[in-house]
Amino acid sequence: MTAEESEPAESSEQADNPDPTNNPEPSGPLWDDLLADARTIAEEYREDGWDAVVLEPTAVSPVDTEERIGLDVTVSSEAYGVVEDLIEEGNVTITAADVYYRPLGDEGSDRRVALTVERDEASETAIFVPLAYDLTDCRAVFERALVEEELLTHVTAAETERWVSFSHDDPSLFLEAEDVRAWNAD
Repeated sequence: MTAEESEPAESSEQADNPDPTNNPEPSGPLWDDLLADARTIAEEYREDGWDAVVLEPTAVSPVDTEERIGLDVTVSSEAYGVVEDLIEEGNVTITAADVYYRPLGDEGSDRRVALTVERDEASETAIFVPLAYDLTDCRAVFERALVEEELLTHVTAAETERWVSFSHDDPSLFLEAEDVRAWNAD
């Protein structure tokens, strides 16, 4: 587990909603294990008196438009509504985040998985965002994030033109050290 500080979340309108159906649905044993871990950790938060929301993305894809750059995390309309309501109503201000990166299941695989726990310490609210992404597809996004020292994840739904963004100031937490070394060697 690695903890990091996070910028406040923002909700924005989306001018160019990429088609999440172009990206395979997160699946497989590593993904199933990550979702199980998210639910288990969320339950621990709840036992400590926190409100915890666990998202189950249907797609995670790189996005690089004028409006935003980072990873789009597509969830159901209902789940997006919960997150947007938490942030929009102003009752929750995300001020910190934990990033749990899972080591690769298969040697040499481009697939990566991570879990972010977006936290508001004051209201004791946590939003769990599981991520599965293909490193080759996301390379440009991560290279830029490493230079700018900020990776944004944007929670959205296929049926909306809006999104809620979470900021992470250490993008290397989402990668293997070998990934960055390989890019530097290119």
